[in-house]
Amino acid sequence: MIDMNKNRKIHMLSAAGLLAAGSLLTGCASSEPTLASAYEDHGILIGVALNRTITMQDPNVEADNTDRTMEEVLMDTALAKKEFNQIVNENDLKWVLVQPNPGPEGYNWEPADAFVQFGLDNDMYICGHTLVWHSQVPNWLFQADPYAKPEQNAQAQQGPWGGMRGPVEPLATREQLLERLRDHIHAVVGRYKGKVKVWDVVNEALADGGNDVLRQTYWTRIIGDDFIVKAFEYAHEADPDAILRYNDYSLENPAKRERLKKLVKMIRDAGVPIHAIGTQTHLNADITFETMDETFTDLATLGLPIHITELDVNVAMGGRRSTSANLEDNAALTSGGLVSEADQQLADAYENLFRAILKHKENVTMVTFWGINDDVSWRRNGSPLLFDAQDQKKQPAYDTVINIGLQGE
Repeated sequence: MIDMNKNRKIHMLSAAGLLAAGSLLTGCASSEPTLASAYEDHGILIGVALNRTITMQDPNVEADNTDRTMEEVLMDTALAKKEFNQIVNENDLKWVLVQPNPGPEGYNWEPADAFVQFGLDNDMYICGHTLVWHSQVPNWLFQADPYAKPEQNAQAQQGPWGGMRGPVEPLATREQLLERLRDHIHAVVGRYKGKVKVWDVVNEALADGGNDVLRQTYWTRIIGDDFIVKAFEYAHEADPDAILRYNDYSLENPAKRERLKKLVKMIRDAGVPIHAIGTQTHLNADITFETMDETFTDLATLGLPIHITELDVNVAMGGRRSTSANLEDNAALTSGGLVSEADQQLADAYENLFRAILKHKENVTMVTFWGINDDVSWRRNGSPLLFDAQDQKKQPAYDTVINIGLQGE
């Protein structure tokens, strides 16, 4: 059996070392608190998902959800370096981007390399997202003939899994797909061994309803439910010191947490390591402290560190995009002046969340915001992050998060 506590200890040591270095850098640069420095004493890394415009620093590079000038990109870059001590890639390590074509010559390493180098250059704790997912995967992966094109076979059709166009049939065998899975994980994890500290090994495999633990995908259809066990096994082979994480959304839902517990038991029963739980934490403004307290309490029973991996809080009023600039709309008088109703809702939601995080700081060891600002957010219409499109702090939400960290409650 593998020592399940080994990588938890490695994680704590690695995080502690990074935080110590971050303290020195922060202290030298400025006495003004940042999101990262406010939570250093609690042992919590505060991170952000980065797109390739920031990590590649190339005016000709484009990325999903992004239409930023080079001046704005440089502003985003400076903000990332100032406020955060941990990063994850938004897209560039997903299968369809890092290996769009079959075989060892089918990799596109440049964006992923730039992401990892950005983290190394700026002394940031690096996480990789994601090795296995049912979405953003190339069709060749599931085909018996990986080089077959859809127009060559009339059976190619809209697939029932993930809403994507299906691969050309016949499908790959279990043995073929397992070989491709192992080769891919060994190539990607092996390339960044010792640099990427945490991997989202499998993403969003749990069913959202019904009696099944797992959602039905090409992974389950071809390999079976044990594709998850195999993915964790291969990732551990490729980097025995890496923190291996399972990542999913809606873990605020008790029924989905029960499915998660069954999945973790399946992995452990196979004697394969799993070192952390990633809870995406895509929230809405009505989230309560009690809901998050209950969520973290329940997740902690698994005995694994809890990582908040894709944090944002959607605030939408009447279908209208609400921004921190809307100070005249739905304004309420507070001790700090006029604050829009939307901005106050955002602050209240983040307060409820971060109070719960600090209550469970022995378990919650990482918080990652999914995007540097509202303009690059996949939920931009809900203005979900702590910085607006001009990288200005959104008040009172930003100060609320800072003060909770500094005051410790």
